[in-house]
Formats: sequence, structure tokens, C-alpha cells
Amino acid sequence: MTEQHDFIGLANAVIDAEVDAIKAMKANLDSSFEGACKAILACKGRVIISGMGKSGHISNKIAATFASTGTPAFFVHPSEALHGDLGMITGDDVVIAISNSGTTEEVITLSSLVKRLGTKIIGMSGDVQSPLAELSDYHLDISVEKEACPMGLAPTSSTTVTLVMGDALAVALLEARGFTPEDFARSHPGGRLGKRLLVHVKDIMHRDDALPACLPKTSFKDAILEMTGKKLGATLIVKSDNTLFGIFTDGDLRRCFEDGVDMTQVTIGEVAHQNCYSTHADELGVNVVNLMQQKEITVLPVVDDNNKVTGIIHMHDLLKAGIV
Repeated sequence: MTEQHDFIGLANAVIDAEVDAIKAMKANLDSSFEGACKAILACKGRVIISGMGKSGHISNKIAATFASTGTPAFFVHPSEALHGDLGMITGDDVVIAISNSGTTEEVITLSSLVKRLGTKIIGMSGDVQSPLAELSDYHLDISVEKEACPMGLAPTSSTTVTLVMGDALAVALLEARGFTPEDFARSHPGGRLGKRLLVHVKDIMHRDDALPACLPKTSFKDAILEMTGKKLGATLIVKSDNTLFGIFTDGDLRRCFEDGVDMTQVTIGEVAHQNCYSTHADELGVNVVNLMQQKEITVLPVVDDNNKVTGIIHMHDLLKAGIV
């Protein structure tokens, strides 16, 4: 008979153990954390993060988080550093050395060597009396009461706490630098994330000859021809000085049919939707998506600060740009 296991129960136990470890680490934050942040902010070089084994994997992720949030950083493997890569590190850098035990030979050797260069050392270990703690200019306590592994052998809670400590440093520095979503986008130009943070209305709007527009006195028939010819399901109504008067959409056309409007007897200005929403060319595309979804509309006039029409944007444009 196959042995039954409570996999959900086991998973919950692991999650509880790691959550408890994260909560407990708050009590270990002290002036060293503040000192580490200040040292990194004052750094004229790069932040180098180093660790062996599982700590090395966590170091790689912390370095990536730093680099993408405004703190230039990269990972150096301690063994490789001792065989040539040490030349990557200068006295202007800051080294974050990670070892749960605080005794990892390669990490200790690397830390000792770079300290001679005048490099600031931020140590992360689970032992405040460890050799790494003694070498560090600032030591961050990542100790845990127990690992989530029932045997207490596999790094689980300890690696999670290390990762969270790295995130805490990165986000604290992000806030201190005044890092903006646009700054973040410059580090993530590819894919949907970059597009959502970098694409502005002016990058994808229709303008000039592609812009459907009519004067208020334009006949209903000619306005419909303009709307269908530009294939955006709408035409803007503009005054003679190019100021926005209103908009007429295919939805408005259906309502005219339903209301029995005599289309041979009205101008487009008489049936246009005058109190319409609009946007600006410098607005982020993602903000336009939010407005369109909130107001349940699919097309927006683009105007300048004087309400002069500069373009028009359709939900399909935002879809094609990968923002939605």
C-alpha cells in the first residue's frame, strides 16, 4: 500500500517556519543596517556581492535587484575572485560578503584581501561573533532559529532571510535615491514592463494626415466619410483655430439611428459629444489604458495645454504597443 503524505500540511509548515524567520529578523536590524545603506550611497564604484553555494545563488539575485533599482552592482564568485577576478574590485567599491556560518573560507579570504584595498565590507552572516562579522565594517545579522528543512540541514529559512535582507537594502536605497518608475523602466526596456513604463501617447498616436477631424459645421455625411476613411471608429470635431470642440464615434452614430435623427438636416457639431475626455502627448500609455477602462471608452483626443488638437489614440494602438 502506497504511503500517504500530507503534502499541503508539510508545505504549510515550511511557509510558517520561513514567515516566522522573516518576522524575527526585524529585531536584528540596528545601526549597522543604516551604516551599510550610507556606505553604499556614498560608494563611488560598484557594489560587489559574493557568496558560495546557496549563498552564491542568493548573492546573484541580490546583485540583480540592486542593479535594476539604481545601485550599480554585480556578482563575483569568491573562488573565481581568488583566481583572477579579484582585479574587478577596487578601493572605491563596496563588497557585500555573504556566508550563513560566517566562516566560509573563500568568502573570508576574499574579504580580507579587498579590505587591504580600503574597500568597505558589508558582511551578512548568522553569527555576530564569526570571522566574517569581525572583518566587516558593517555586519547584518541573518541568523534564524531553525531551518524549514526538518533535518535542519538544507538552507531554507536562512536563504530566505538573506534574500529579504538584500531586498530591504535595495528598496531602502531606492527610496533614498528618489528612484522613479521611469528610472526603473530604463533598466527594463524590453518586454511588457518596459513598454508600460516607457511608451508615451506621442509615440503611438495618430497625427497629421492620419488624424480624422472635421469642423462643427461639417455635414453629417462628410463627417461619416472622414470617420470611416481614417478607420479609427471616430472623428474629432475641431474649431477653426484647431481647438477641440468634441468627438463623434461609431457609438454616437448608432445612437443617432436609435433616436431617429434626420441625418440630412444636422451638422456633425450638433450631434457630437462635446464634453469628452482627452489626454496629452506626454502621458504614459499605461495611464491612458487605465482611463479608457475606467470610462469604458476606446478612443481619446490628444490635446496640448491650450486644448489644441495634436492627435488621437485608440485602444488598438495601445494593444499593438504591448501596453495592454
